[in-house]
Amino acid sequence: MDAPAPGPSEVPEDPFALHNSASAVLDDHGRVVGWSERAQEHLGYPPDEVLGRVAAEFLFDSNDSEAVRDAVAECRRDRSWSGVLPVLHRSGRRVELGFRARAVIRAGSAREWFLVVAPAEEVLQWETDRSVLDGLFRRSPIGLSVHAPDLSILRINRALARFTQLPAAEIRSRRIGDFLIGPDLKTIETRLRRVLETGAPLIFTEQPCRLRSDPDHERVVSVSAFRMEDPSGGILGVTQLVEDVTDRYRARRRLALLNRASARIGTTLDLGQTTRELADVAVPDLADAVSVDLLESVAQGEETAGEEGGPVRRMAVHSVMAEALQVMYSAGEVFHFDPRTPQARCLAEQQPILEPELRSNPRWYFQDAERTRRALDLHAHSLIVVPLTARGLLLGLLSLWRADRPEPFEEDDLTLAEEFAARAALCIDNARRYTQQHQAALTLQRSLLPQELPEYSAVEVAHLYLPADPATGVGGDWFDVIPLSGARVALVVGDVVGHGLHAAATMGRLRTAVHTLASLDYAPDEVLSHLDDLVNRLADEQEPADGRSRGPQIVGATCLYAVYDPTSRRCTLARAGHLPPAVVTSDGTVSLPDLPEGPPLGLGGLPFESAELELAEGSLLALYTDGLVEAHGLDLDEGLSRLREALSRPGRSLGETCTAVQHALLPEHPPDDVALLLARTRVLAPEQVVSWELPAEPTAAARARHLTETALTGWGLEELAFTAELVVSELVTNAYRYGGGTPVTLRLIRDRSLICEISDSSSTAPHLRRARTTDEGGRGLFLVAQLTERWGTRYTRDGKTVWTEFPLAAAVPGHFAAAANHVPDG
Repeated sequence: MDAPAPGPSEVPEDPFALHNSASAVLDDHGRVVGWSERAQEHLGYPPDEVLGRVAAEFLFDSNDSEAVRDAVAECRRDRSWSGVLPVLHRSGRRVELGFRARAVIRAGSAREWFLVVAPAEEVLQWETDRSVLDGLFRRSPIGLSVHAPDLSILRINRALARFTQLPAAEIRSRRIGDFLIGPDLKTIETRLRRVLETGAPLIFTEQPCRLRSDPDHERVVSVSAFRMEDPSGGILGVTQLVEDVTDRYRARRRLALLNRASARIGTTLDLGQTTRELADVAVPDLADAVSVDLLESVAQGEETAGEEGGPVRRMAVHSVMAEALQVMYSAGEVFHFDPRTPQARCLAEQQPILEPELRSNPRWYFQDAERTRRALDLHAHSLIVVPLTARGLLLGLLSLWRADRPEPFEEDDLTLAEEFAARAALCIDNARRYTQQHQAALTLQRSLLPQELPEYSAVEVAHLYLPADPATGVGGDWFDVIPLSGARVALVVGDVVGHGLHAAATMGRLRTAVHTLASLDYAPDEVLSHLDDLVNRLADEQEPADGRSRGPQIVGATCLYAVYDPTSRRCTLARAGHLPPAVVTSDGTVSLPDLPEGPPLGLGGLPFESAELELAEGSLLALYTDGLVEAHGLDLDEGLSRLREALSRPGRSLGETCTAVQHALLPEHPPDDVALLLARTRVLAPEQVVSWELPAEPTAAARARHLTETALTGWGLEELAFTAELVVSELVTNAYRYGGGTPVTLRLIRDRSLICEISDSSSTAPHLRRARTTDEGGRGLFLVAQLTERWGTRYTRDGKTVWTEFPLAAAVPGHFAAAANHVPDG
């Protein structure tokens, strides 16, 4: 709020001014010979009662006679006197009055004394005001300047004269521009003119100040100013008070810089972001350009081991001058410091280095001679290099330059740089440790979970995985999509009890087991039975022999296992204590099929049951863990209701559906591991699948070869016909010999590969063996293994199916040569 303008009573006036004061004239004998009207007002005596009388007889009390005699004696000696004496009012009361006495010489050498009198309190106030005014100009430590309306200098005090390094008498009529340079001059003149125009005072406003006598050092001054007016309101000029607050400003700036460093450095555990935050804090408050370099091992998140002379990685650069970035190494570059540079010395000695004047050091190198020349051309003149050390480890270094700012670095700047470099180093080391742990967790995660799921003919898939512990990046939940024979696919989602690495390790073992069981083509309920046995064994392994607990014990898990066949559109599912999947039709209708629940894995001895669903093409199957529907502390019904709502909007891609589910059900940091697997079903077209039932006759193999050739020719796969005929002939022959005389089914599927399946009612598994040179047979399955990409056997309720897969490419010529020597009898 602006201060009010002073009123007339606040403007001090001289109490001895003629229009204010009382006056009297005494002759040389002390008789009153003159008496003013104001004298009558102050003392009550009219002129006719005092003229001709000796003043001492009626004006002064006898008790004050000594003080009166002393005043008279001094007046006669010095021909003048001023002071305060008690005087008797006509009413008899004592009145304190201030006196000024001067000798006046009349004609004939007669001497009279002219007295000017005013109330003592007014005189004392006036003297105090005069003392203050004298103090402001002579003894005040705060600079004071008085300016005319055109801002020319009328007067300055001694403090400001010392500031300008000129005598006060030589500054009158000069202008501010005679002492200040640059934008500082424009700033202060603009502010003073505003005070003159508006009358609003300027109060403790800080601004930079560069003197023409010392342009390389920036000072900071606190300026207050007010407009001067005469009693009638006329503008006389402006007065400003100037205080050098450079030290206080720098201390406050250093404290603010440290506070900013604490608040802005280390906001994340990302090593690159942390070093960039360090560089951003230092510029421009401390330096004009800065670089942050870390030892290469630290940048990789590793421990340092005597690598002071090793390579460094430039992590961050920042400068107020774009040209400086062309001289400095860019972020991401790896290099060695020249041994002659201050940076190399700093790394070797692990001590800070201050180079206040670079040009004065003939051995100064800016990494190389060319960079040094270009840096000096940009007026780089001062350098600080500070090691970044934390917990006894050397992490790297911080380099700070000044070029645009003329002041060189000082010891205080070095202390400041060391302080916030030490704080930053702790944040960098924390980020390094996190990087180390995060990389280990990512490695573990890559080994435990599928990263990029391939394309499948049976389904289109998308997934979401969010561990409860973001520091490790893994948890106990998992999902999987496993290709099976016959273009089928297995969809798996599971949840191990617990969180973090212990649960992740158990999850990895279960996932490996699922892959093994899937490769054996077990039915879903059989897969869960084997997993149940495995969890029981894992729990036994974790139980210490001495009975003491050594860490978190994983005692159970849940799992949902589904197999989808795109040729029949049938999906067979079994679950072990897991939530049922959500099935979404193409129009957005969501249902949770009623599946046999089954006990959680690890209870042992309880059966699991499978159920079969027929899914229309384009149906969406959502498999998930309980962390998805219970994240917000919701009860299960409410969570499932939100899931239904998020899944019920048709027309979205699977990625968009994952995002919608995440936004609808999950907070930013889920309290439990979350896995979501979405699979949109596909169906193989009828023309991609052909099937025949072959009677158990000696001609079955020949019939199978003919049918295979015809089908492949129709599909445009003539180049595979010869190889496929050999394989089909061998498998049909084996089925005829060992199948017990029942019909054999031949099925061909044209998908991403050519799939040949031979089914019979026998449960006897074929075995690959190496035949001796004297054996007449036993080479058939060896031939099959050589001519196909994959082959195997799966069991059904009615027998078994032997399947093979051929890549859809030209057959290898060497295979034809091998096949020609092993054509089985038809």
